[in-house]
Amino acid sequence: MHTNAHFPAPTLVSLGDVELEVFEAGRENEGNPIVLCHGWPEHAYSWRYQMPALAAAGYHVIVPNQRGYGNSSRPPEVTDYDIAHLTDDLAALLDHFGYEKATFVGHDWGANVVWSMALLHPGRVEQIINLALPYQPRTPVPWIAFMETVFGPDNYFVHFNRQPGVADAVLDENASQFLRNLFRKNLPSVPPEPGMTMINLAMAETPLGDPVMNDDDLKIFTSAFEASGFTSSINWYRNMDRNWHILSEIDPVIRHPALMIHGTQDMIPPSETLKDLVPNVEVLSLECGHWIQQERPEETTRAILDWLGEQEAAQGRRVGFLALAKGPIRRTNPHAGT
Repeated sequence: MHTNAHFPAPTLVSLGDVELEVFEAGRENEGNPIVLCHGWPEHAYSWRYQMPALAAAGYHVIVPNQRGYGNSSRPPEVTDYDIAHLTDDLAALLDHFGYEKATFVGHDWGANVVWSMALLHPGRVEQIINLALPYQPRTPVPWIAFMETVFGPDNYFVHFNRQPGVADAVLDENASQFLRNLFRKNLPSVPPEPGMTMINLAMAETPLGDPVMNDDDLKIFTSAFEASGFTSSINWYRNMDRNWHILSEIDPVIRHPALMIHGTQDMIPPSETLKDLVPNVEVLSLECGHWIQQERPEETTRAILDWLGEQEAAQGRRVGFLALAKGPIRRTNPHAGT
């Protein structure tokens, strides 16, 4: 049986200027929404293990293929993929379902969108769970120049921006091989080859480490990118500097309750300043690499559900405390009952 046999069928949701391909679970649990945001180069299917458990726990699980991915719209302009558009899409998705706010969960690039959602649409965010990518404070100079100085011109963020179209063509031509080589775990510690990492992966005939998923699951990702190409998803990277300017006047501190989940073998290091900018964050590490929710599905799902349960209990305690606090005030108010 294919792993995707019970993955829900999508709905195309019109949000005005774009349509998003949206997968849902637990629709009957409306009123307790949770939005799961995938990374690059991924797909809503990345959350296949978490969706049933979250629905069973009483959540309305909403999992979009974000703009540029799957069968969602792929607008032609690079600037159509800046962080304002990406977060506006999620706000519009809440409007579509009639929700004021939701819990947002993100992995990789999806985590960046979720952190930014808390900055640009703070009133729409109940709480945050992010995987792999910690909150990135603004750099002293725009992102790409900063990364070029630190990591050099072959860094893929820099390459995507400085040589538009080059990587896109290589990845499009070698989509199956690239994704097969990228979605790996238990990677050996070897120095990186010269050149741009993603192009190297697309051209490598022998993958390193172990596969993250079986062939049937990998085919879901491969088929999606063979149909869409990679340019629209890479355009997210081509807005890094634009995003730097968009966020320039925004209060950088995120005060929502947050959970940050790291993979101990991920090349993305934990943030040493996370608590300064996300004061209400808890940090958890799982023994895995970058593809956390697919490498450690049960542990990831349990971590998410446990933390959500703790937040609900804490909210209940706060409500109870407020009720107790108000009681004596009402009883001693000389105007009570008048």
